[in-house]
Amino acid sequence: MARPVTLFTGQWADLPLEQMAKLTKQFGYDGIELACWGDHFEVDKAMSQDDYCSKKRALLDSHGLQCHAISAHLVGQAVLDNIDQRHKSILPDYVWGDGNPAGVNQRAIEELKQTARAAQRFGVGVVNGFTGSSIWHLLYSFPPVPGSMIDDGFKLLAERFNPILDVFGECGVRFALEVHPTEIAFDIYTAERTLEALNYREEFGFNFDPSHLIWQGVDPVEFIRAFPDRIYHVHVKDAITTLNGKSGILSSHINFGDPRRGWDFRSPGRGGVNFEEIVRALNVAKYQGPLSIEWEDSGMNREFGAEEACQFTKKLDFSPSDRAFDAAFDE
Repeated sequence: MARPVTLFTGQWADLPLEQMAKLTKQFGYDGIELACWGDHFEVDKAMSQDDYCSKKRALLDSHGLQCHAISAHLVGQAVLDNIDQRHKSILPDYVWGDGNPAGVNQRAIEELKQTARAAQRFGVGVVNGFTGSSIWHLLYSFPPVPGSMIDDGFKLLAERFNPILDVFGECGVRFALEVHPTEIAFDIYTAERTLEALNYREEFGFNFDPSHLIWQGVDPVEFIRAFPDRIYHVHVKDAITTLNGKSGILSSHINFGDPRRGWDFRSPGRGGVNFEEIVRALNVAKYQGPLSIEWEDSGMNREFGAEEACQFTKKLDFSPSDRAFDAAFDE
């Protein structure tokens, strides 16, 4: 049976959920992955209003939409990050508070715990998200970075995330980190070190997104092969490198959508990701969860792109074989 194809609403949070749900069904999707911002899924209301989750589920049911995961990328970013003014724009007011960095970190931790409880109430088993990173700024080792500073970053991960994962465990919900630049894990080696720092807790795995790997030069298929039992959710998103002798892979402080960048996101099937091999690797890993399209393409109309991406993904996906192609010779 083909996996459900869903649409992540993070890039559509300017629209009310009622309108977003209607569009998602019109585009041809089987389900929807709700972002924990806008009015799509509000953790504070899910925990304070007895009928909030049931009403959300009824709304999705009325449009014939499944929901297998909610996503808390924005608040998760503030758990490990060194907080500055940028975070104010991505956090709820009650998490930002007075902006004192230590307070923001602590409130983000508590909000992520609440997100696990809200997910349990809503009836989903996966919360996708970010962790942030206290050591991302140390990526280029000059001035020279002592190994102890990197060690401290992973120690801080364990210190802050183990209590969060305790709550996830109590709720029967898993946290799926989207491996991504600016997170504690951004490639295969840092993902392995992240799992090690958390003592390979089952509550912690990955939201596999090939777009963040390919422009770094990391083969997304090798990521699946490295962590077959830790792929808790999958984002279908594409990217492309556009190096032309003037641009660099670090993108020159030029924002997304500018053709001078060295890389950018693309609508699925229009970039450099080999989704054929990804589907085959997911089949080997026995992943049966949703294929959730995170649509980001600054050069394309988003409604056109979202509908095309749905068609592309449904045509692409297939179930593994239950017999060898030459099995008849064994009979």
